[in-house]
Amino acid sequence: MLNFVLVAGSSRNNSQSGKVARFMRQRLIELGHSSEDLCTVLDLGQAPLPLWPSTDNGPWAQYAVRLQAADAVVILAPEWNGMACPAIKNFFVYASKTELAHKPGLLVGVSSGIGGGYPISELRASSYKNCRLCYIPEQLIVRNVEQQLNQPIASEVDDQRLRARIDYALDVLQKYSAALKPLRTSIDLSLPEFANGM
Repeated sequence: MLNFVLVAGSSRNNSQSGKVARFMRQRLIELGHSSEDLCTVLDLGQAPLPLWPSTDNGPWAQYAVRLQAADAVVILAPEWNGMACPAIKNFFVYASKTELAHKPGLLVGVSSGIGGGYPISELRASSYKNCRLCYIPEQLIVRNVEQQLNQPIASEVDDQRLRARIDYALDVLQKYSAALKPLRTSIDLSLPEFANGM
């Protein structure tokens, strides 16, 4: 069994990003990729990080422990005004190679409308630099999120297709997780002259 952490990147409590993260966590367990005790959602709306830098890092110490133990990370980024929201960007200021280096990451864009692609582009461009998170080529975009992944299961084609695509993406992430796990132990992360990415 592999250890997965899903980061719901909205600063809103009871967010749609949190809903999607909890759905994906349940699917990881149901698909046999992880277990109840090895699969965690870090919801930035329910336990927010203070704006960095801060003298009080809030829940970061607990987040860091979970992330260090993770074999893979799912980053759920809501789109606000065509951008990744401040909470997820702030998360990546806290995160370092200690927590995320050489671990596979799956990006999930979340939109209340037909968008969702801009946060993925934005995070692929810069968020990995110092923490060394390895985004896999697969990604997800949850559009019209209020109508998706609800109970009871909708009969709509879009919802059914999204559920199938989520299962596919999680299977790909699981395979990357298993493949990269032995690689991480062979890379020396202690060299001070290469502490940050270029």
